[in-house]
Amino acid sequence: MKHPVSFLRIVGLFEAISYLILLFVAVPLKYFGGQPLAVKIVGPIHGGLFVVFCFALWRVLMSTGWPLSRAALVFIASLLPFVPFFIDRRMRAWVAADSNQTPA
Repeated sequence: MKHPVSFLRIVGLFEAISYLILLFVAVPLKYFGGQPLAVKIVGPIHGGLFVVFCFALWRVLMSTGWPLSRAALVFIASLLPFVPFFIDRRMRAWVAADSNQTPA
């Protein structure tokens, strides 16, 4: 991974997938199927991924010089279902733009 945003993107996608599994599989199983075990398994996994995501975002903010508004946008997107997949495209574009501005 050449750019620090690469790790953030990967963790962000895993975190987003775990969030969707938690919301649309584990929680319905708990409340409509009487199966609380799914939340007990998926919940901590998602929580751990979210903590890693926050650390990765902090690392990117410190190492790339991203504006605080961009980091805030990425953080807020991580709190909403499906939005991280759209922000991932923008992060890819930001990395491309940053690499074009860096002298070779």
